[in-house]
Amino acid sequence: MSAAPILALDRLTRVFRRRGGDPIRAVDGMTWAVTPGESVGYIGANGAGKSTTIKMLTGILRPTSGTVRTGGLDPLRRRRDVARRVGVVFGQRSQLWWDLPLRESFTILGAIHGLPREQVRRRSATLVEQLEMGDTLDMPVRQLSLGQRMRAEIAAALLHAPELLVLDEPTIGLDVLSKQRLREFLRAERAERGTTLLLTTHDMGDVERLCERILVVDHGNLAFDGSFPALAATVGAERVLVVDLAAPTPPLADVPRTRLLAVEGDGLRQRLAFDATATTAAAVLAAVSARAEVRDLTIEEPGIEDVVRRIYSASR
Repeated sequence: MSAAPILALDRLTRVFRRRGGDPIRAVDGMTWAVTPGESVGYIGANGAGKSTTIKMLTGILRPTSGTVRTGGLDPLRRRRDVARRVGVVFGQRSQLWWDLPLRESFTILGAIHGLPREQVRRRSATLVEQLEMGDTLDMPVRQLSLGQRMRAEIAAALLHAPELLVLDEPTIGLDVLSKQRLREFLRAERAERGTTLLLTTHDMGDVERLCERILVVDHGNLAFDGSFPALAATVGAERVLVVDLAAPTPPLADVPRTRLLAVEGDGLRQRLAFDATATTAAAVLAAVSARAEVRDLTIEEPGIEDVVRRIYSASR
C-alpha cells in the first residue's frame, strides 16, 4: 500500500485582484502530489507562481479555489499543526532574531515549537556540528555573512526535525563553496532522516544535485513533471565550461563530447558546451588539462527561463 502524500494539490488556484487592473492568476488550477521522502525541485521563471504556491501549502495565503493538503491537513485551518511538521526557509526572509546571538535564536525557536530544553540542546548541537557553525553561535545574526546566515536559517528550519523541508531560493547569492556545503548537508540529512524536500531555485546545479523529481511551473501552470534526465532529454542539458588558460592556446575544437562556443584573448579563455547526460565537467576538464595548463574555470548552468522556453518549444 503506497504512502499517503505529504503534499497534495488539487486544482489549486490563487488570483490576486488589482484595483483598476485585470486580475492576476498567480497559480492556475495546479494539481500534483509529493510522497514522503521525495526530493522535488519546483522551478520556473520569476513570477511563475512558485512562492505563491509555497505560501498556500504553509497556510500563509488562502487559495482562491481548489484544495491543498500538507501532511494530510488543511494548512489554513491547521496552521500550527502544519508548522510542527514542516520547516521553511525563504531566501529573502529571516526567522532568526537579528540582534541576538545565534544561540539565543535556537533557544527561542525551540520554545515556540514546545520542545524540551534538552532536546533543543542536543538537536542544535548536532546541526551546528554538521553545518560547521560552531564559531558563529555567539555572534549576533546581523554580523553573519550571507553563507553563515543561510546555514543558520536551514538549521533553524530543521530544529524541530520536520517531515517536510521547504527551501525557497536557499543558495541565492552564495559562493561556490557555501553552495557545496549546503548541498552536502541536505543530502546527508535526507539520507539519515528520510526528510521530504521541496526546493525552489534558479540554480540548475541545485536541481541536478539535490532533486530526484522536477516540477516546472510557468504562469501558474504545470509545464513539466519528471526526472532530471527526462527534463534534460526534453530541453537539452548543455552546461558550459569556461576555462582560463596559462598561455595562448589553439581552439579546443576537438575535445570529446563538447562543442566549442567561443575563443577569447588569443585562446587564453575558451568556452566549451557539453551535454550533462553524456559526460561530466570533470571529464571535460581532464581532457582540456591534458592539452593546456588551466589557471581558472567556471561552469555556467542553463538558465531556468531558457529551460521553460525549450519545454514549450519541444511540446509544439
